[in-house]
Amino acid sequence: MIYRLVRRIMQKLITNYNLKRIASCKTVPYIRAFSNTQLSSQTYLGRYCSFNGLKVQGGGKCVIGDYFHSGENVRIITQNHNFDKGTEIPYDSKYINKHVIIEDFVFVGSDVTILPGVKIGEGAIIQAGSVVVLDIPKYAIAGGHPAKPFAYRDKEHYEHLKKLEKFHFGTK
Repeated sequence: MIYRLVRRIMQKLITNYNLKRIASCKTVPYIRAFSNTQLSSQTYLGRYCSFNGLKVQGGGKCVIGDYFHSGENVRIITQNHNFDKGTEIPYDSKYINKHVIIEDFVFVGSDVTILPGVKIGEGAIIQAGSVVVLDIPKYAIAGGHPAKPFAYRDKEHYEHLKKLEKFHFGTK
């Protein structure tokens, strides 16, 4: 019991240390990682990001905006195998890097995969279990495989809360 508690505390400390060391953050103290989070060296974080288990992998750039929240087991991939113009099949040893851009105030639910070259617009919500293969517009609530918008946030209400600076930064 004590071993597990110490292990959990050490894992959280190491995760937070790695977040601060690896990611190029605008403001390091305003990052929270509540579960195992791994960022690539090409990850750029906004302010007040909250992670519950995020893994960014690949050589492409991943830009995450302010007030980003992730559920558990979120994966962002920033590179593809060179299968289309490669020298071997099914693919060769070259990777094609593609940026992933996530704008401000985005919430990504648990078990979401975001593939290379995707842009997720401001205020978007991605439903748990989704696979994002195409761009998601501002204020969209999207889900599925592939993730598609099925509803939109109330833009006037959203803008009103933004103007009042009513921003959530997690409560764990």
